[in-house]
Amino acid sequence: MKPLRQPKVIAEIVAGIILGPSVLSRSSSFSDRVFPPWSLPILESAASVGLLFFLFLVGLELDLNSIRRTGRKAFSIAAAGITLPFLCGVGVAFLLRKSVPGADRIAYGPFLVFMGVALSITAFPVLARILAELKLLTTPIGETAMAAAALNDVAAWVLLALAVALSGGGSAVVSVWVLLSGAGFVALMMGVVRPGMTRMSRRWGSGSGESEAYICLTLAGVLVSGFLTDLIGVHAIFGAFVFGLTVPDRGEFAGRLIERVEDFVSVLLLPLYFASSGLKTDVAKIRGAQSWGLLGLVIATACFGKIVGTFAVAVMNRMPIREAVALGFLMNTKGLVELIVLNIGKERKVLNDETFAILVLMAVVTTFITTPTVMAIYKPARGGDGGYKRRKLQTDLSSSSSSPGDKQQKEVRILTCLHGPGDVPSIIGLVETMRGGGGAEQSRLGLALYVIHLVELTERSSSIVMALRARKSRLRRRTQNRVALAFEAYGHLGGVRVRTLTAVSALGSMHEDVCAAAEEKRAAMVVLPFLKRAGDAGEEGDHMETVGNRGVNHRILREAPCSVGLLVDRGLGDGDSPHSARPHTVCVFFFGGPDDREALVLAARMAEHPGVKVDVVRFLRPKSPLEAPRGGGGGAGNNHLVPISSHQLPLEKNYSFSNSALDPARETELDDASVEEFRRKTEESSAGFEEKATHNVEAGVIEIGRSGDYELLVVGRGRFPSAMVADLARRSAEHAELGPVGDILASSGHGIVSSVLVVQQHNVPDRNDDNEMDPRTTITTASNSV
Repeated sequence: MKPLRQPKVIAEIVAGIILGPSVLSRSSSFSDRVFPPWSLPILESAASVGLLFFLFLVGLELDLNSIRRTGRKAFSIAAAGITLPFLCGVGVAFLLRKSVPGADRIAYGPFLVFMGVALSITAFPVLARILAELKLLTTPIGETAMAAAALNDVAAWVLLALAVALSGGGSAVVSVWVLLSGAGFVALMMGVVRPGMTRMSRRWGSGSGESEAYICLTLAGVLVSGFLTDLIGVHAIFGAFVFGLTVPDRGEFAGRLIERVEDFVSVLLLPLYFASSGLKTDVAKIRGAQSWGLLGLVIATACFGKIVGTFAVAVMNRMPIREAVALGFLMNTKGLVELIVLNIGKERKVLNDETFAILVLMAVVTTFITTPTVMAIYKPARGGDGGYKRRKLQTDLSSSSSSPGDKQQKEVRILTCLHGPGDVPSIIGLVETMRGGGGAEQSRLGLALYVIHLVELTERSSSIVMALRARKSRLRRRTQNRVALAFEAYGHLGGVRVRTLTAVSALGSMHEDVCAAAEEKRAAMVVLPFLKRAGDAGEEGDHMETVGNRGVNHRILREAPCSVGLLVDRGLGDGDSPHSARPHTVCVFFFGGPDDREALVLAARMAEHPGVKVDVVRFLRPKSPLEAPRGGGGGAGNNHLVPISSHQLPLEKNYSFSNSALDPARETELDDASVEEFRRKTEESSAGFEEKATHNVEAGVIEIGRSGDYELLVVGRGRFPSAMVADLARRSAEHAELGPVGDILASSGHGIVSSVLVVQQHNVPDRNDDNEMDPRTTITTASNSV
């Protein structure tokens, strides 16, 4: 179902139906072998335990404080999204009682309430995932939908408790007693158990040695709560849900609970529940035109009640028509909670086989149409304004110098991405080096730093919780995590404007968040952590581990609207304070081409920092083995960009060069001009410049990297290779996305102790170049230069 952009619950429900008598279990040999009669009670028991812990997680994810702070707009939308569908469900219930055989033997009260609940539910967890995947979670429509869905969830559980009490089979007095007992249970949990769980959560964070006992006590509490509500006469899942509400949703305790429970529940126990539900669903019970017509009527009524009710109130609250329609479809999302309600109705003999099958298919269809419909009718504009130009440091810094009075022009904006607290020191150290600020010209330049904390959106409940917390932190306009606090401290100490963001995305679309943020913030460069040292530095101990996902990095390199820097961290930024944690010595390798010119511009900015010593080494090829070039640019012509020939190598083992055509003579002129500009800008600084003639580039760069004289090495990615760089394409690549020289400096086994920054200049023609590591793709290298 993933290619159809469907939530996981749709696939699980459909899989359960396929296992049941609708498809596979129509064969008696299959049902007798896979689901023999003696196994069904065991299956039901295991599924019930899984359901208890799943509802505990649902209650844990629901933030009661947010519900209390819900505004009048969300409250009115939730009320309309419950009332009209409930009334529509009651109306359909009268028709079903007359049309479905056997339905008239069911008491009116329970049947009407169950039908109303079935049509009025909005699946809160499923809605959160759909909004996150559609990048709508932190938009106004997403915030309204989540607030309304939370209110809807609470109301649905109250209505479900009412329906269960009415379906108990006793008198009205018994039903009232069950409801009052259930209300007393809720009051006891909120008044007594919730304060105790809050104290337990605080003691967990204080470092006490009772953590395992707290986990066991909490898990036992789920079972005890379920037993008590089942004893009262309300379903056991109601107790598990209420107990989940008593656990504070902030802090490490809730996160550790989710980690302990969710995998066991979602991987092992919940599939049993879907299989158990599928064995009860027989689509073949829907026979004849009348039955299929009733199915269409139920689906149409469910959609009408939710969409029209939500749309009408949303428009009354002055929401745009397109947003109001999209909100109506979003609130029509069903999920596992819907399936739970239907199974309870079937267990209590309120729903017969045909009615049960009709309502299950209704839940599947209404949820299935949500994502494609919202994508079709509501596409919010992302990114910055139309005036944003494809940016690079060279453009931004030159425009900054020429327009000192324009605040927008004189501020250089850097967007950095990180995956956790471990990336903070290296990013801060690198940014501190890039801030400049020493010379007369650079002193008036400002630096704005935007930090995106990338969080992978998975099928785990903790991923949804992370997404919801990102939304809450945006609403409250304050940060709660260590990453944000570290960068805020750096901003105050270093005088840098810092903004922290959180992007919760699936890996396949994570690059879209980064590129959209770069465009919205008008960034000149995106900095990505790529590799991080995992062992001790040295010949044998320099083991590097990948930071993040290489596929995401590839897509950012290809799609970014600005220049990109990939950071290989070998202890960069280690220091006593954020302000002093910067590399003091930087070496820039220059071979020629757009990427190297961008690295040279960055070097000029670094050289303006009073605490940073920058050296530039320009590699040139000698005219002959015995003669090396002398002077400023005398030998530059021997290092020009060469035409690409037909020597082909597999891309997954070698480097990706651009297939865009460039004029070698023009590129040589630009290289020489960049060198002269660097020298002009760094005349008053301690920056060094050296031209190094060598036939063995690999040995030359390794020698400098091993020397330990520099804490940071900067090199261009080399997509438009000079003759010297193209020679290196014959070697097997360990990290092809870093380019030939960057790969040599980042590879293990060379004994290089310096961190490495690989720079790619934004280049519009190169956007046609496919940098994905597809084994079917081939590249061409300059074999005539070897």
